[in-house]
Amino acid sequence: MATTTVASDLATLTRHSMAGLRMLLAFTLVTGLAYPLAMTAVGQVAFPWQANGSLVRSDGAHTTSRSDAVGSALIAQGFAGAEYFHPRPSAAGDGYDTLASGGSNLGPLNPDLVATIEERKAAVAEEDGVDPADVPADAVTASGSGLDPDISPEYAAIQVARVAKARGLSDAEVERLVAEHTAGRDLGVLGEPRVNVLELNLALDAAN
Repeated sequence: MATTTVASDLATLTRHSMAGLRMLLAFTLVTGLAYPLAMTAVGQVAFPWQANGSLVRSDGAHTTSRSDAVGSALIAQGFAGAEYFHPRPSAAGDGYDTLASGGSNLGPLNPDLVATIEERKAAVAEEDGVDPADVPADAVTASGSGLDPDISPEYAAIQVARVAKARGLSDAEVERLVAEHTAGRDLGVLGEPRVNVLELNLALDAAN
C-alpha cells in the first residue's frame, strides 16, 4: 500500500513538474523571443528613425546610418564657440559622456554645488551679456542623466544675441530658427517647451 502511494506521488510530481517545464518553455519563447522580435520588427517598419537612435546628419536630416550621423537628437553634446548655442552643463564623466551617464548626486544645499552654480551663473551672464538674475536654472544645473539634449526657450533666448553677432546674422533670423526648433508640451500638457540644441546648431550651420 505504501509503495503504491509513493509511486502515485512520484507520478503526480513528475506530471506537475513537466507541466511547469512546458509552461516555462512556452513563456520563454513568447516573452523572451517572439515578443521582442515582433516589437523590433514593428519599430523598424513603423518608426525606423527612432528605433535606430534618432540619428541626425550634418545637414540636419534624419538618418538611420551611424556612418552618416553627427549625433543623436536624444543625446546632448558639447558645443564650444560663441557661434553655437550651448546645452545644459553635464556631470556625465568629463561631460556628455554616454558611457558615464549620471548627475552629480549633490543635494541643493551642498556647498560645492551652490558654489558651482554661482560660478556658472556668473560665466553665462558675462558670455551672454545678461544680468545674473536673468540666467535660467537649466543654464547652470545638469540634468539627472547629464545628457539632456534640450534647453528651455528662456535659456535659448538669452543666447540669441551672442550667436547672431558671432555669425553676422540678425537677431530676428536666429530667433526664427529657435522658434522652428522649439517643441511644445507633449499632447499639450506633458512636460515643458524645449529647444533641441543639436538640431538648432545644425540649422544655424546650414543657414550660415
